[in-house]
Amino acid sequence: MTLYEAAPKLNKRGDALTLRMERFTALTFVLLASCLCRTFGQTCEGKCGTKLDSCSCHPTCESLQGCCTDYKEFCVDVRPYSGTILGGTDLVVLNASFNESSQIVCRFNHDITTVGYVDERSRGHCISPLLMETGWVPLQISSDNGTTFSRDGAWLSVHTGKLDNKLKAILVNSTKWQYYGTPTVGGRLEMMWNTSLVRAERVNVELWGYRETGDPYSDTWRGEWTYLYSLAKDQPNNGSFSFLPKPAEKGLSAWEVGSVRVSGSRHPDGAWNVEAAWTEDHALAWHLEDAFRHNSAAWALDKCLAWDRLEGELPRFLGEIVDCPCTLAQARADTGRFHTDYGCDIDKGSVCTYHPGSVHCVRAIQASPTYAAGQQCCYDSTGAQVLTADSIGGSTPDRAHDWGSPPFRSPPRVPGQSHWVYDVLSFYYCCLWSDHCRYYFKHRPSSDCRRYRPPGSGERIRIPPLLPFQRAPLTALPAPPAVVFGDPHFITFDGVSYSFNGKGEYTLVSSAKKQLTVQGRTEPVEGIKNNATKMTAVAMKEASSDVVEVRLGPNGLEVLRDQKGLSFAEQSWMDLQGVSVFSPTSTNVTVMFPSGAGVEVRLRAGTLTTSVLLPDAFAGDTLGLLGKMNGAAADDLVLSDGQPVRNHSDPEDLFSFGASWAVSHDAALFTYDSQKLLDEYYNAPRHDPDFIPEFWIPESPDDPLANEASQICSGEGSRFCRFDVLVGRSASMGEAAKASFHSHMSLVDDLRPVISCGWLSPPTNGKKEGTTYLQGARVRFSCDEGYALRGSSERVCHNGQWSGEETTCVTPSNVAGIVAGSVIGALALTVIMTTIVLHSRRQKKRKQADARSEEDAPGAAF
Repeated sequence: MTLYEAAPKLNKRGDALTLRMERFTALTFVLLASCLCRTFGQTCEGKCGTKLDSCSCHPTCESLQGCCTDYKEFCVDVRPYSGTILGGTDLVVLNASFNESSQIVCRFNHDITTVGYVDERSRGHCISPLLMETGWVPLQISSDNGTTFSRDGAWLSVHTGKLDNKLKAILVNSTKWQYYGTPTVGGRLEMMWNTSLVRAERVNVELWGYRETGDPYSDTWRGEWTYLYSLAKDQPNNGSFSFLPKPAEKGLSAWEVGSVRVSGSRHPDGAWNVEAAWTEDHALAWHLEDAFRHNSAAWALDKCLAWDRLEGELPRFLGEIVDCPCTLAQARADTGRFHTDYGCDIDKGSVCTYHPGSVHCVRAIQASPTYAAGQQCCYDSTGAQVLTADSIGGSTPDRAHDWGSPPFRSPPRVPGQSHWVYDVLSFYYCCLWSDHCRYYFKHRPSSDCRRYRPPGSGERIRIPPLLPFQRAPLTALPAPPAVVFGDPHFITFDGVSYSFNGKGEYTLVSSAKKQLTVQGRTEPVEGIKNNATKMTAVAMKEASSDVVEVRLGPNGLEVLRDQKGLSFAEQSWMDLQGVSVFSPTSTNVTVMFPSGAGVEVRLRAGTLTTSVLLPDAFAGDTLGLLGKMNGAAADDLVLSDGQPVRNHSDPEDLFSFGASWAVSHDAALFTYDSQKLLDEYYNAPRHDPDFIPEFWIPESPDDPLANEASQICSGEGSRFCRFDVLVGRSASMGEAAKASFHSHMSLVDDLRPVISCGWLSPPTNGKKEGTTYLQGARVRFSCDEGYALRGSSERVCHNGQWSGEETTCVTPSNVAGIVAGSVIGALALTVIMTTIVLHSRRQKKRKQADARSEEDAPGAAF
């Protein structure tokens, strides 16, 4: 080989050597820079969330412009930030830099790894894995094939039912999929997906199955997802697929719940953790064995009976689940303990597939303590609870909570799938694929609401007027929510109302027993001469939960988790550590804690309206500006040192009361990510002693807003409205205060305690009319033809008891005729017997007379 011929190869070798040298130089530079950064305390590697001496790796550093130079490199964000619990989402690592030699490995929740890649724009990518849990999980990223994980972020794993349809494959006519093989249901099945979810020209369509093995409630109990088989390979990725199902091969039809996955065809069959689009988990009727198709009802009945036997052997969980609210209004208002069931939502058209006759269902947010069981409550168009004893569409408790329960991962706490195995498949067996619901409802009866108590329900008492401008005594509100609104006005748990216009950060609610703290920040209303304030931020936590802060932002409400902002652009529900947050719009946020405490924050006219709902477990254990929740209004206004307010009608005494509840520096939960917040709150007294508010309403006929206040502020709650118009100098603030007050009163009314007498059964061989069992309800009874009614034909619910007597239907009988016939028969028999006896005696006497006549005749003796 000549030198000329060898030159191209030498050039290539030289290029490769040069490239390696460049990479070595770059790597050396990075290592040197990293070393220098460490020397001067400037690196965020392994220190995300902390504040260093010379710079910060804390989330607030971006707003304060004090971040270490490598903050974005090591404390990373990803897009999208959320995806299905089943995995397969391709997420890009923002801002961090990678090169062609980077070998990306992503670690989720400290122990689940997936292999990533670097794209043509030098951006790192991760593929989300199959997770057996929902909520935010830690995400760590390695660029050296898993040797070190130097970058830290977080990933939101979402329940398949709560995931937006655009982020999953859709079963076209899902009912057909889940009834396939039953009488009259057959033909081709179709599914669709957004092609951007799987960036490949050709795809495979696979069936995956879920099952649980081991002994229930033991250490061997496990849940597992398994690849079963491919429905199609190397199909064009055109966003749709249809097929004609056939029974699965022997053994595979034992998997009765699962999901269909669409993934790139370059991956081998059943490859884990690849970019994919999943359908929701569903009952796999379409792949079950031939026996199901030949006689689905008989097949399902056998399954139903087997489940019935199994349930008889498992622990009973019904006694530890929370009772359902009595009415739809209560269910929707009790936001600390119940939330809309996505499968039956009145705000989305009431498509209640599993609850015919219902218009809305809610689920208990928290699983039961021992068995992680769930509660579902459904209601009809009248607002009455629907019971399974009356309707197949009634409320049903669940052995496994549909949304799962910490620590997740193992049955029955696996979100979604455990619920399918123990509560939904059995409903198909007994109710949907056969007509034997009595077996299902024997183990899943609706709980009525006789044990339900609205948040903090109790007796209320009358109290004297507290605001200087009140004209008449105020009756304490007869329901439990507490609220802060407007220029801040407060209504305590026991109905005491007052205004406190201090500037600072204050304790709204503190509970030592439940370790709940809710704090509020007030700031001056801008652009006015009068000193008025408004609530601009609320921060809260319970026990070891994340700190959740809701505050006024430039475009609505901002939500922060441990001082880092949360985006609700992809998801409206988030499970955090020890707390859940729901934000359907930029003006509404609801925070829910495991204790059942709920905090609702609404944005109105540039100020926060904050409602706090607490269950009875908090009774007598709350302190702060929202008072002591014990049903006694007289002790609500107590200073932080335990001294009562001397004069409830003196605004200056009320001001001193409010000031006493300023939070201490060490106890503050708020985020200080601007120079203004640092100067006015963090580095200043938490109650500003120099800020003196307007204590009295300026009543002047010359006030240009006086006429407007009179027009706007009428009816109940007008005093709050007038205060905000004339002191806050804002008609919109007055209107917002009035709206907030009326909203609060509606909440009060919705949560008013309701008396229930409990379910009444129809009589055997009879019917009942009426399925409402609350105070004043009437239930009427009738008997089938040929039966007579005994007891009460109508019963009325009064003070928790049903009037009248138990109703029964009996076979009609002619007792009088039988008795009369028996008497006549007995008399006839007596006559007959007497006649026989008399006749016998006559015959005997005649014979004796004849004998004597023969003895007296001639020749009678020889």
